[in-house]
This record gives sequence, C-alpha cells and structure tokens, in this order.
Amino acid sequence: MNLPKQQIDLRGIPCPLNFVRVSLALEQLKKKDRIFVNLDRGEPEFMVVNGLQEAGHYVQIIQKDVKSITILVVCGED
Repeated sequence: MNLPKQQIDLRGIPCPLNFVRVSLALEQLKKKDRIFVNLDRGEPEFMVVNGLQEAGHYVQIIQKDVKSITILVVCGED
C-alpha cells in the first residue's frame, strides 16, 4: 500500500481557498500518491470532495465528526 505522503489541515480555511490549497498540494504529488486532508463540515466538505472527484482524484472519507472531516485523496485515481 502506498502510504500518504503528507497531511494538510484546512479546517478554518474558507471556500474556495481550501480547494485551491489542496489542488496545489496535489500538483506536487505523483499519480497514485496519497494525502490526508482535514476540512470543516458543510460547504468545505462538499465543495472540496466534489471538486477533487471531478478533477479525477479518488476521495475516501476516513473520519468525520460534528465539526470536521478527514479524507484520503489518491492523486489521479477516480
């Protein structure tokens, strides 16, 4: 298994800046590399997850609670 190269915490970062930041982080990775991303629930969760999936990345919810969510993103794997 290809373990995540990094984790980025985007809690408290508003849309669309959180999507821009995770997109920039993914540009530094190779196909099939993995990254954990922490996000606020609500709009950031929906906007970032949907945006990443539309961009061709695989996204899996790892953990969620009332305020935040952690997702695993596999670069270039839809």
